[in-house]
Amino acid sequence: MTQRSALPSNWDVPQEFRDRLGRDAGRQRAMLCDGHLLLVLHAPPEPEQIKREARLFWRKPDGAWSSNELGSGSRALDNHLDEYAAAVERCDELEEQADEPGERFDVLDALTPIHRAARHMHQTLQDARELVPADRDLLIFRDRAYQVERTAELLYSQARNALDFAMAQRAEEQAQNGKRMAGAAHRLNLLAAFFFPIAALTALFGVNLKHGLEDASAPLPFLAVLGAGLILGGLLTLFVTQPAPQRRSRSRAPARDQKTSSDSNQRLGGR
Repeated sequence: MTQRSALPSNWDVPQEFRDRLGRDAGRQRAMLCDGHLLLVLHAPPEPEQIKREARLFWRKPDGAWSSNELGSGSRALDNHLDEYAAAVERCDELEEQADEPGERFDVLDALTPIHRAARHMHQTLQDARELVPADRDLLIFRDRAYQVERTAELLYSQARNALDFAMAQRAEEQAQNGKRMAGAAHRLNLLAAFFFPIAALTALFGVNLKHGLEDASAPLPFLAVLGAGLILGGLLTLFVTQPAPQRRSRSRAPARDQKTSSDSNQRLGGR
């Protein structure tokens, strides 16, 4: 039983190509036999796409090109490279619009397979250039593939750095919030420790002083006590939530660094 090949049945290619290709084309690569050049490339992948869609480009010994999806002529390979450039451009637009870490992660999720496929495509065209050095079209295709790979690599680095910065910024904000909450909890603990003995003693001995307000029938004393309690509660809240004072050593550090930098500049100027 003859194994089905990924090559079109109407292509008059050397049998070696059909023997080296199975039902699936496999990885991106270039093959040369009897003056025939076969390029096995992949279509621009989509996010979470496991199986790659193969695109085959056949160069005959006379320089004519054919493809299994994009027609004939060298324009077919141009269109293939245009699709990769457009895919990178879409990722660039998404990266410019991304503000949240989740959106930047989506950009990286879409860009990573494209970047990897573009790198392998550039390597395949470089191999094809070495196999057929006299074909100037392959030189142009190789250079275009390099530009696509370079653009994708720069965009990937930019998106990755932006994501790392956003995550570090969020972590710093959480650390600052945790520090403020820890300071507030510390103040509350100090207040509780200060008033705990008094509260324990008054509860133990049942201290209940006569102040005359218990016999008042008008609501004014009650409202006065309530207002005083609210005012004291507001002052206590301001005290608890105020930021902790910074250490003097930290405030003096920039001045010390500035002085060191000035001394270094003077030494360099003296030289």
